[in-house]
Amino acid sequence: MNDHQMLTKDQIVALEKSYWDAMKSKDWRRTAELSAKTALVTGARGIMSIPKEKMGKMTEEGSWTLESYAFEDVEVSTPSNDVAIIAYTVRQNVTMDGKAQKLRAADSSVWIRGTRGWECHAHSEAFLQ
Repeated sequence: MNDHQMLTKDQIVALEKSYWDAMKSKDWRRTAELSAKTALVTGARGIMSIPKEKMGKMTEEGSWTLESYAFEDVEVSTPSNDVAIIAYTVRQNVTMDGKAQKLRAADSSVWIRGTRGWECHAHSEAFLQ
């Protein structure tokens, strides 16, 4: 990918899916690689500022397993060549503390291209009924 080229919608979706795939396979190195030095995360547990290393550790050691996921209603925005924003609904099958659950949420991520490539600087998830 050209460093100065704006990402297409398909490329942004692929970037977001690469993060989800890393979580699904518990690939802590990949989630750390895709995370900013410090990422802001909002969700059911409130607001967190998570350092890159901790994001990897949370992926590897969490008492959850992402069994499957599917994106719907995907919207993207590219305010500049080095910033990509994606918002979508996601259906996910997870196991948390040994209990299987089906969840639906509205998610968004802010990706910024830096010297180490594309990194997620912010992620938000709101569970839907």
